[in-house]
Amino acid sequence: MTSIVVLGSTNMDLVTRVPRAPALGETVTGRSFRTVPGGKGANQAVAAARAGGEVAMIGAVGTDDFGGRLRATLEHCAVDTDLLRTVEGSSGTAHVVVDDEGGNAIVVVPGANGTVTGLSHGDEALIGTADFLLLQLELPLSAVVAGAAAARRLGVRTVLTPAPARPLPPGLLAATDLLVPNEHEAAALTGLADPRAAAEALLRDVPAVVVTLGAAGSLYAARGAEPVVVPAPRVRAVDTTGAGDTLAGTLAVALGEGRPVPEALAWAQTAAALSVRREGASASMPYRVDIEAAFRSPETLEADPV
Repeated sequence: MTSIVVLGSTNMDLVTRVPRAPALGETVTGRSFRTVPGGKGANQAVAAARAGGEVAMIGAVGTDDFGGRLRATLEHCAVDTDLLRTVEGSSGTAHVVVDDEGGNAIVVVPGANGTVTGLSHGDEALIGTADFLLLQLELPLSAVVAGAAAARRLGVRTVLTPAPARPLPPGLLAATDLLVPNEHEAAALTGLADPRAAAEALLRDVPAVVVTLGAAGSLYAARGAEPVVVPAPRVRAVDTTGAGDTLAGTLAVALGEGRPVPEALAWAQTAAALSVRREGASASMPYRVDIEAAFRSPETLEADPV
């Protein structure tokens, strides 16, 4: 079983469904509203745990009602929360607008996540027990850098999702084994719109890159090898929120099981395809039995979502 530690954010997603997203200064009437546990860190933890990984979470929640719900959701998914801190104040929130095409726009308010500025007692020891450390950029950058540096010292492989995109210090990239941006984040990091060119530029700083391309699949590039595009299964999307986190979490599980990268990516993309067929982020993430079934019979993903 792949052992994974996630150092990242926990947010309550406040999800509004609309026919189309409003333009600046415009008001539109929504169709529904609900609260869904999320945050890029927690999403990746849930995805990895449901896919069969042994997962522990490092981060923080607040003392509000959302904090209790976020912790309970992780524990329900068998994620170890012993080092998930509770701090005075509000938990992180993400205000998500989802349109009829399944696209989304998100505003994140860090809340308790903003208090995680470094590693606390026990964090480094926990990281040292893992096969992979999963990182994102919804915590203060100082904590992400500290986590990556600890993983490098301890021989733990790091997977970094550079979202929300921002300039990254060279030390963080030097301690990253696999960078997983989407095509927009890759462009933001390199100034290059073409995903292949962006991936090649990123290889100057990291040994391997997966650029996710939405419905087109993923581009895998590694030093000394030809880039490979792994197509995504065909699927009708209902809500794309959390699809990238589903891919990152399940990809770590597959790589930890020793699958070749193209197979691991195809397996992870199957999980992401399953996730976009349902509403919500963590709520939509598939279990291993469903991933395996769809991986064996990808044509089932083309049917209308239930």
